[in-house]
Amino acid sequence: MTGSGDGGAGRGKGGGTGLPAAIEAAWGLRDRPAKGPKPGIGVDRIVDAAVAVASAEGLAAVSMGRVAKELGVSTMSLYRYVAAKDELYILMQEAVTGLPPAPPAPGTGWREALEAWAWAQREVIHRNLWMLRIPISGPPATPNTVAWWDRGLAALADTGLDEGEKISVIMLVSGFVRNEAAMMADLGAAIARSGESAEKVLARYANTLERLADPDRYPALARLLESNVMYEPDEPDHEFGFGLERVLDGIEVLVRRRDRSSGS
Repeated sequence: MTGSGDGGAGRGKGGGTGLPAAIEAAWGLRDRPAKGPKPGIGVDRIVDAAVAVASAEGLAAVSMGRVAKELGVSTMSLYRYVAAKDELYILMQEAVTGLPPAPPAPGTGWREALEAWAWAQREVIHRNLWMLRIPISGPPATPNTVAWWDRGLAALADTGLDEGEKISVIMLVSGFVRNEAAMMADLGAAIARSGESAEKVLARYANTLERLADPDRYPALARLLESNVMYEPDEPDHEFGFGLERVLDGIEVLVRRRDRSSGS
């Protein structure tokens, strides 16, 4: 892929930022190609077509050839704008991520702000579950994803945590959001494949455990099954809300520890 403009002039491949040209273009560091092999084909249309394929069929269905077919152009014409499929993945994620929600009202506590940030992040992922299949190749490197990191860090501004601790907290919360979303997506897909309701799948699983798990060997599991909780599906958001609260509880312990340290 080739790029134009002054963004990378004299600074070698990636314009000195270490980023592909298409990512630099997302930051406005270089111009996108103004003309292509076919009028109207550009990065935005390529990304939109790729997102449509991923939304309908999953990330595995996305390839340069498939996107070119959707756009009615040759595969090679796409490389004028996007150098590789991995680069296309990054641009797809950037497009669907969008900007974070507006900052919380003045006086909002760090915990409330970080909780809202996590819920908003989860909502984006659940609207675009194919994002979970994109390999993590590095820290955020596009405008929207960096804006999300900035908003999360801003929530911790008055906690007394140092900058290293703040980024560790953001990675912890983001990791929890991603892991919970991935687990629930996989479970949801398995239930969908079974053709049965979640209640029936859970009840069948509990019945299987009751038949197979010897109470003498698995006493804790036996107590769980006797409680009948396995037959009572939670609300869809319960596990996420419960887990997030526990993560925030742990962060609060750290924040209070730093408060005591600064006070002494």
